[in-house]
Amino acid sequence: MDLADKLMNVIVITISLLALFFLHQYRFLNSLISTARTLFKENLTGKVVLITGASSGIGEHLAYEYARRGARLALVARRKRRLQEVADVCEIIGSPESVYILGDVSNIDDCKRFIDATVNHFGQLDHLVANAGVAPVCLFEDYDDITKASPAIDINFWGSVYSSYFAQQHLKKSKGKIIVISSCAGWVFAPRTAFYNASKAALISFYETLRIEFGTRIGITIVTPGFIDTEMTEGKFLSKEGRLEVDREMRDVQVSLMPVESVEKCAKAIVESARRGDRCLTVPSWMETTILWKVFCPEIMDGWNRFMILGPGSSYRDSPSKKILHVVNEIKQLLLP
Repeated sequence: MDLADKLMNVIVITISLLALFFLHQYRFLNSLISTARTLFKENLTGKVVLITGASSGIGEHLAYEYARRGARLALVARRKRRLQEVADVCEIIGSPESVYILGDVSNIDDCKRFIDATVNHFGQLDHLVANAGVAPVCLFEDYDDITKASPAIDINFWGSVYSSYFAQQHLKKSKGKIIVISSCAGWVFAPRTAFYNASKAALISFYETLRIEFGTRIGITIVTPGFIDTEMTEGKFLSKEGRLEVDREMRDVQVSLMPVESVEKCAKAIVESARRGDRCLTVPSWMETTILWKVFCPEIMDGWNRFMILGPGSSYRDSPSKKILHVVNEIKQLLLP
């Protein structure tokens, strides 16, 4: 085995170095394929699209973008009033029919029920958008009951997996697509978001594997948003007690001065990417550079996040990210009273 490993080290490294000479040709070929996909994007008129987490944020605005393109919609979430409002708007702006289904994606029976209800109602399923998610924000050592963080895995990961499991047979029939909303948090690891980061990294690994298993039978687009203008970036987090709460102070620590992309622009980019059949999409696109930092300078990236978000103090109120935001806001008030 030692000899085999040594041979593999030589062979794999040699092949990898040789492959660099063909990188430009490979990227040129990819650009041609991308151009062709852009020219021949999928027509969504009459297609059936199921969106989880559709009552707010990215899910809500994805519903609007699909509606403008004539798709028939099944909207899933737990908030009935908000879902009904979103469904009504979708029909006004272009969807032939929008229905809402109350459901909890962390419940496997609910997932089967809303997939079956969609197919029974519309007769088909063309796109599954696995979007529902929550973000626990708490240091690992500060949890009194570690199970209070489990919704991050139950909703973010298992909710997408359950939905995909029950949808796969219908998507194979329609040559449909799964659009999974992961996050740049899958490789950019900020303190206090360990469970959120883990759930999003798991989504990336899981759906990269499914893409290989499904081949051309089901298309998969993995979306990794950065900071998007949603309830989450407004400070709606899962507390260490397991309650969804709005914590503006913690928002100022975790998000601080980071530029926040508009949810409308994000949703439009996602739908266009799905229409092209892209493998992956990062919004905003500049966040892709963080992959290079993670690969080539992981110590710098980890050190920066630790210093800015944790800082030298014992309280999150002492974090440099919060202090810098406070100074900038004070300057703004002086210049623009």
